[in-house]
Amino acid sequence: MSRRVVVTGVGLLSAVGNTAAETWRAICEGRSGITRITQFDASQFACQIAGEVKGFDPLTYIERKELKKMGRFIQLAIAATEEAMANARFSVTPENAGRTGVYIGSGIGGFEVIEREHLVLLQHGPRRISPFFIPATIVNMASGYVSIRTGAKGPNSATATACTSSAHAVGDSFKIIQRGDADAMICGGAEACISPMGIGGFAAMRALSTRNDAPEKASRPWDLNRDGFVVGEGSGILILEEMESATRRGAPILAEICGYGMSADAFHFTAPSEDGDGGRRVMCNALKDAGIRPEDVDYINAHGTSTDVGDRIETLAIKRCFGDHAYKLAVSSTKSMTGHLLGGAGGLEAGLTVLAIRDQIAPPTANYETPDPQCDLDYVPNHCRSMQIRYALSNSFGFGGTNGSLLFRRYRPD
Repeated sequence: MSRRVVVTGVGLLSAVGNTAAETWRAICEGRSGITRITQFDASQFACQIAGEVKGFDPLTYIERKELKKMGRFIQLAIAATEEAMANARFSVTPENAGRTGVYIGSGIGGFEVIEREHLVLLQHGPRRISPFFIPATIVNMASGYVSIRTGAKGPNSATATACTSSAHAVGDSFKIIQRGDADAMICGGAEACISPMGIGGFAAMRALSTRNDAPEKASRPWDLNRDGFVVGEGSGILILEEMESATRRGAPILAEICGYGMSADAFHFTAPSEDGDGGRRVMCNALKDAGIRPEDVDYINAHGTSTDVGDRIETLAIKRCFGDHAYKLAVSSTKSMTGHLLGGAGGLEAGLTVLAIRDQIAPPTANYETPDPQCDLDYVPNHCRSMQIRYALSNSFGFGGTNGSLLFRRYRPD
């Protein structure tokens, strides 16, 4: 019999808060954190808005001499990890170090460092490139630094599967514990690519909202007048533990993770197939993994990016997976307030899904004003909802057609 896995801690940084409590409060209030970009001069860009983490001081967590060795995504991951471990009342000790792992994903990694050092190369030549350039940028260094700082010596890995990166990190960590290769995993994701190349690249694809004069209204999943997604930054880290181990130490158990699905669209490098088959299969795979019926699910934290095609096809995928029960589900997109954290989205949204189960509150979809006839589910418009949430899904879909779905349930010790 496979081992049960529970969530004992959540750490979050986002455009709406620098802690899990701040973020969750803002989400429940339906407050958007999307503003005009301050990290660089975006006045010449088609998109001039983003979901920036505000007031973050890395020196609160990291010694000054260490900062130059880390891209911003690593700094955010370290901060979220410290919060998650504190909330879980979990520490790595000589006794549990070998059974504690780290698995943190990122879609792009230290993008701003790459841009900065390339400019150094062009202006000053190769000898002026920082010796910390490579380790400050590569995706696995968020996991690496967290492992070094905490002393966790168990499985250590990272995912770079575009916008599904941290969902895969959480799902893979669940399976690592379930099969007995670790007793605890520090897992999730981080992203920080609000930079000229990051915003410029997505804008060149015409994927971003250009609602520059009303940033807080720009991310509007499923609304008829949506015009693209908004890039966000931040981190979401979860502490997963084997249930009996967590119970023995008296850990606060927030929810149980009970299912994990993966699938590939095998269709197009950025767009999902029109029949929603990849999204359908990934959700059905998560339900199958947990051994539950579609009717058991009450809430979905959807991928819901605010793109025309993506929102429409995710709606179709939900209908195909859940049948008539799709119209009884509460489905919301918290990206309407945080923006899209790309590779960090799955970690943030998994954490929000856990908090939704803990408090029995479905967070809203902000800015839902004009229904799209092709998107006709219950999107929890504009206001959070107190409701029974027994099982909840968190969806992540990425470029290249890579999909991940995490299934959580309200914890029951029996």
